[in-house]
Amino acid sequence: MHHTTLVMLLLLLGFAIIHSGGAALRFWGEEQLGARLWRLLFVAASLPTAALVVAYFLAHRYDGLRLWNLQGVPGMVPAVWVLTALSFLFLYPATFHLLEIPALVKPQVRLYATGILRISRHPQMVGQVLWCFTHTLWLGTSFALAASLGLVAHHLFAVWHGDRRLRQRFGQAFEQVQGSTSVIPFQAVLDGRQRLVWSEFMRPSYGGVLVAVGLFWWSHRWIGAAAAGFSNTSLNHLMS
Repeated sequence: MHHTTLVMLLLLLGFAIIHSGGAALRFWGEEQLGARLWRLLFVAASLPTAALVVAYFLAHRYDGLRLWNLQGVPGMVPAVWVLTALSFLFLYPATFHLLEIPALVKPQVRLYATGILRISRHPQMVGQVLWCFTHTLWLGTSFALAASLGLVAHHLFAVWHGDRRLRQRFGQAFEQVQGSTSVIPFQAVLDGRQRLVWSEFMRPSYGGVLVAVGLFWWSHRWIGAAAAGFSNTSLNHLMS
């Protein structure tokens, strides 16, 4: 295993422990410190770690063995961008309440099953799988494959972990939501337990996601270089 692949997996493990561990301790933390202070501490630990993981991935995405090279296949570029844009539409629901992230508004745990949650109860997992699939398909390296498998494994754990925490907090109300939704996309729609309400998707925030994807596309040529500098500086700081 290439040494950068091992570092990537260790960074992913550290992020998983901080992020999922913090989520597990949320109820206790909010009781002890209050919802706002706990959120600030959680964000202060999670966001820098997440930024380091993303930066390190971008800086070393072509490391390891080249397992395949499909970058010259006709239609590959638009396919990757369309699927990546779709992945962000699934990832975005976690940030519907943006002011709660910096605790400007008191953070709350909500139980709902509308909009994209009608498609999957865990849209972040679906979005992460799509993102990993498209980027691994494009890059074709053993580093990208190992990082993607690590990310997907964490999100699959988060599916179980998230359902467990919601069941503990909401009890029967969560059981009802679980019964009318599915983890696998569109499963509940296809078997009649759920129906799509297209008006629920007509939110300005989804337009913001598409604008953000466009900005990512425009700035992609510079992201790799910037990420390399950030990841190297951050790792040197951690080891010093």
